[in-house]
Amino acid sequence: MRIAILSDIHGNLEALEAVLEHLSGESVDRVVCLGDLVGYGADPNPCCARIREVAEEVVAGNHDHGAVAMTDVSHFNPLAREAIEWTAQVIESDHHRYLESLPLTLGLSNERAMLVHATPARPEAWKYVFDPVEASSEFGAFTAQCCFVGHTHTPIGFVLRPDGRLYGVPLEKLRLEDGYRYIINVGSVGQPRDSDPRAAYAVYDEEAGTLEMHRVDYDIKTASEKILKAGLPTPLARRLSFGR
Repeated sequence: MRIAILSDIHGNLEALEAVLEHLSGESVDRVVCLGDLVGYGADPNPCCARIREVAEEVVAGNHDHGAVAMTDVSHFNPLAREAIEWTAQVIESDHHRYLESLPLTLGLSNERAMLVHATPARPEAWKYVFDPVEASSEFGAFTAQCCFVGHTHTPIGFVLRPDGRLYGVPLEKLRLEDGYRYIINVGSVGQPRDSDPRAAYAVYDEEAGTLEMHRVDYDIKTASEKILKAGLPTPLARRLSFGR
């Protein structure tokens, strides 16, 4: 089974639609999402609607919980806090209930992979994992071969070898070896932060044992203009062009 893994859409409908169009040529069997459907961008309701249409499994992100008062947003940076407070005001009641209902973790059907927005050890703490040192304490929190995460908006893989060696690898196409374990960050659809402004998502092939990253161009100009028209902070519009 080929599974498309999306994360961190952040109300960016243009990026999401571009990814879904790209998926039509990838012969995937199902779509899953690692959370943060909302926040930052100007289209939280359409993004929720589209993910509800296409994704079979979805876990909650910190911005999803923030938008429905399920997590404290006082520690968000000022731009993120302003955006999530705006999102909380405009989110429709049906999508509000949907975001409230999302679990923090899920396992894929064969239990070879786990889905979580931030970290497997304490998903509700919304910790970031940027390097192997931070990843080292997370492998004991799950038993699957792979744990797919988002949250940092930066694609990277952390590999734990059978001999205990742990290291990070860039993601383009990764073969998942027997006996090895992985924490894989699939990057962000709606607000990449790895200096590549194109939308990011991954395709996990369970039978072949591979993970392939994809980058997709989208209409950044329109997405940025919507942010400004909504009265959201200007830097949220500008950063889309730089992928930071």
